[in-house]
Amino acid sequence: MNCFMDKDFLLDTETAKKLFHSYCENMPVCDYHCHLNPEEIYENRSPADISELWLKGDHYKWRAMRSCGISEDYCTGNKTGKEKFEKFAYALQYAIGNPLYHWAHIELQKYFNIDMPLCVKTADEIYDRANYVIKNGDFRPQSLIMKSNVKVVCTTDDPIDDLKYHKLLKDVEGFDCKVLPSFRPDKALNMHLDGFSDYIMQLGKAAGTEIKSYRDVIKALLKRADYFNETGCRISDQSFDYIPFTIAEDDEIEAVFSRAMSGAAVSREEAEGYRTKVLLALGEKYHQLGWAMEIHIGAMRNNNTAMFNAKGADIGFDSIGDENIAYSLSRFLDALNVKGRLPKTVLFNLNNKDNTVLASMLGNFQSEEAESKMQFGPAWWFLDHLDGMTEQMKVLGNLGILGKFIGMETDSRSFTSYGRHDYFRRILCRLLGRWVEDGWYANDENLLKEIVCGISYNNAMQYFDFK
Repeated sequence: MNCFMDKDFLLDTETAKKLFHSYCENMPVCDYHCHLNPEEIYENRSPADISELWLKGDHYKWRAMRSCGISEDYCTGNKTGKEKFEKFAYALQYAIGNPLYHWAHIELQKYFNIDMPLCVKTADEIYDRANYVIKNGDFRPQSLIMKSNVKVVCTTDDPIDDLKYHKLLKDVEGFDCKVLPSFRPDKALNMHLDGFSDYIMQLGKAAGTEIKSYRDVIKALLKRADYFNETGCRISDQSFDYIPFTIAEDDEIEAVFSRAMSGAAVSREEAEGYRTKVLLALGEKYHQLGWAMEIHIGAMRNNNTAMFNAKGADIGFDSIGDENIAYSLSRFLDALNVKGRLPKTVLFNLNNKDNTVLASMLGNFQSEEAESKMQFGPAWWFLDHLDGMTEQMKVLGNLGILGKFIGMETDSRSFTSYGRHDYFRRILCRLLGRWVEDGWYANDENLLKEIVCGISYNNAMQYFDFK
């Protein structure tokens, strides 16, 4: 029997152990997609306890707790930190097979030097020990980022954001990490959702542009993209349940836009011509700026209306959609490519039924502009577990070029979630080690080192042109 999550956790061949411990275990981290708050990074306040560090804003943990019948008071409510931690420990002991179990214990080892399993019996001891470490150590956000050897953090930012804290962070002495914005225009694209007209007015104010037509929306977004570019942005990020692609006449788009701005309800189908037009204009702009375009596909959001009305978005009531995506995605990418204006693109899927769809789509639009210009993004959200990450890399290996893969990102709001990079690198080395020892790939140490170090860090730094 193997020891519980020891130094060789998941490394089940000698080749895997060699690749991990000799090459990628201590490499820096490029976190090119996350939801950290730049204001919190700049203000650099230490958490009150491990509950604030771990449970505040973490919908992964809340979902697990709710699945054990735990009251919302212990998730998003006002129970004490110790009470919340005890309830989380209760849920975690039943989370066998869930990556949350592995993440939590990697973080306990990495940041607190605690190697005992977290469960009801150990909850109070671990709570006290962790809080002692927090009180007597340095758990401020900047320190945790530095301790985790993170060199680049790309936050997720709305076009109307002033990016104040990104600018301030550039001048923080001794903080050796670039905190860069990412351009996320979803609210400007989602005409069919509540709050669209109010948001467009805010966008116009941020851009210093009066918005009277959909063309003005495009002008405002392009202006804000230039502003983001000046602040160091290298990435755009779009999230869709499916990719919109309907070519509509200008007068038709204008009529639907006018209705939406008046507050009238607009269906998803009616909005599609507008969304397509704006998204194509943005794609061309991203190409001009040399940005990469991330497209996250497949989230079905805010399913629980009662909880959305009570608590708002992003609290753990989203799930996987099952839309058809291949045709519209192909037509969107082709419409940019035929003009020579398709940017570097990273495609993420949330439904594993689409793994082979996206991996095969890459080859349609690769070019000499960049190595693996078209990327199959890492297993994301509901797929960032052992099976999901392994399957994503196997499919990319089968249908594309795994050696040029840009690797892991945290997609997290937590300052200790960098343990997920350790988890990913172990899974990567596990997969490559098995292939080598099964005789499927040559046991060429120099090439294997280049591949594993590339996927762990180097490929992303080169792809996104982080300097």
